[in-house]
Amino acid sequence: MATRTETGTVFRVAGPVVTAQGIRPRMYDVVLVGDMKLLGEVIQIRGDKTVIQVYEDTSGMRPGEPVMATGAPLSVELGPGMLDQIYDGIQRPLPRIKEDMGDFIARGVFVNGLDRKKRWNFTPTVKVGDKLSGGAAIGTVQETPNILHKVLVPPKVSGTVTEVKKGEYNVEEIVCVLDGKVELAMMQRWPVRQGRPSRKKLMPDIPLVTGQRILDCLFPVAKGGTAAIPGPFGSGKTVIQHQLSKWSDASIVVYIGCGERGNEMTEVLTEFPHLKDPKTGAPLMQRTVLIANTSNMPVAAREASVYTGITIAEYYRDMGYDVSLMADSTSRWAEAMREISSRLEEMPGEEGFPAYLGAKLSAFYERAGRVVTLGGTEGSVTVIGAVSPPGGDFSEPVTQNTLRIVKVFWALDAKLAQRRHFPSINWLTSYSLYSDILEKWYVKNVAPDWVALRTRTMKMLQKEAELQEIVQLVGSDALPESEQLTLEVSRLIREVFLQQNAFHEIDSFCPLSKQYKLLRTIMRYADKASKALELGASLESVVGVKAKGELAKVRFEPQFDAEMDRITKMMDKEFEKIKG
Repeated sequence: MATRTETGTVFRVAGPVVTAQGIRPRMYDVVLVGDMKLLGEVIQIRGDKTVIQVYEDTSGMRPGEPVMATGAPLSVELGPGMLDQIYDGIQRPLPRIKEDMGDFIARGVFVNGLDRKKRWNFTPTVKVGDKLSGGAAIGTVQETPNILHKVLVPPKVSGTVTEVKKGEYNVEEIVCVLDGKVELAMMQRWPVRQGRPSRKKLMPDIPLVTGQRILDCLFPVAKGGTAAIPGPFGSGKTVIQHQLSKWSDASIVVYIGCGERGNEMTEVLTEFPHLKDPKTGAPLMQRTVLIANTSNMPVAAREASVYTGITIAEYYRDMGYDVSLMADSTSRWAEAMREISSRLEEMPGEEGFPAYLGAKLSAFYERAGRVVTLGGTEGSVTVIGAVSPPGGDFSEPVTQNTLRIVKVFWALDAKLAQRRHFPSINWLTSYSLYSDILEKWYVKNVAPDWVALRTRTMKMLQKEAELQEIVQLVGSDALPESEQLTLEVSRLIREVFLQQNAFHEIDSFCPLSKQYKLLRTIMRYADKASKALELGASLESVVGVKAKGELAKVRFEPQFDAEMDRITKMMDKEFEKIKG
């Protein structure tokens, strides 16, 4: 890490914020603080004083202890060995630390992000004489059974291959030489606060297919897009992020547990290694990087964890992979910023958050995108951030600033969760700004009438909300039969289509073709029922159609297509028998 060193002393200690004197670093340089050499980062320079946020507990530190400037910004190690790994907020591998010292991390411990002992079988994809530029692949490593790791030339490096080796090497050994002097290993370092460059950004016109009906159909997110999941305690944020990690058609998942409660993070850490990847049958961890930074860990490391995660995501994007990044939750990250800001005695903004809260959130979400990489391939990073507003109040600053930035808003509703309606996404307050741009893809790849079905479904749900206000005043019997039918169809949409059991073997994931057939059949019932009412049939006979009851069970059927065909024929016969 070190490029040049300079030594000073501790002048003042205020929790994780330490003021040093006698060094002349640059902003965001890494420094080693105190006798224990705790890792810290420069966040303010006042004359001859340097303000540092320390990523570990500063208990017992006192003025006069040494401070060493490294001359390098906070960086992560990028290379084979990151998948199937659990890191803390500053890329220290937690399983390796546990092997050395048990369940509790001692202060001042430094462990490399990548294993130096493990040897990887490197296969070159270039030959002597090839001209390479930044982002080009020099070779491959089979990182996990289903993920091929491309070893890339670092950005801003170029030259002609004068030497390339094949065989087993560790991440520090030289595998390629450019122009006889530029030595390349399988590992590279990158400063976490700086986005990795790409050739150009592409339009977000391909959806991230999640297998969750309410998301794919009503509120889709694009590959390379941004989404927020705000919701109060117990509304199901973490379960939705588990579902997105497990089922979305992203190749790589980066999950950041940023400031979550220890018991929630424990659940993630114990469950993820046992989850099976539905695409390959292999453990899901083989394409996942977990970053665990619980609420009892040092507050400054929480602030760094989101940057560590997005840098790792960008690195896999540069190989041409679609990456989805889950940040759970950005509210805890914002709280860390607020704490550091107050210790710096900065002028507070709304609710004590720093005035630059919106700028920091924007800078994070802006690193999402579907791009043409420097190597010429297409890759994407989709950022999905959970927000935990106190008391479920969506008007608080973190939620409001996030809404100004992201294009998809999945609003979780505590009342829906209390009624055991999961996923508890409120269809009246949620939205997706990608719907229009994704229309062509859905029409081409799913069905020509997908958009019309989606629009009709939303109108029906909004009409139901209006009618419910009348029903609460005068009862449903006072409504015309056509509007009573609207309520019945809306109930079908809610209970059959929008509700989805995350823990059911079949219903946990719903392919787009199945979503389309399910929704089309509900609307088929609506059309036939409406026509029957116009011809004079009674509401009771229309609502009492047995095929309608079968729809509630069909989503759990292993032979879905055959069962749906049977129900459709049964429905047609029943409506033929109904006479006015």
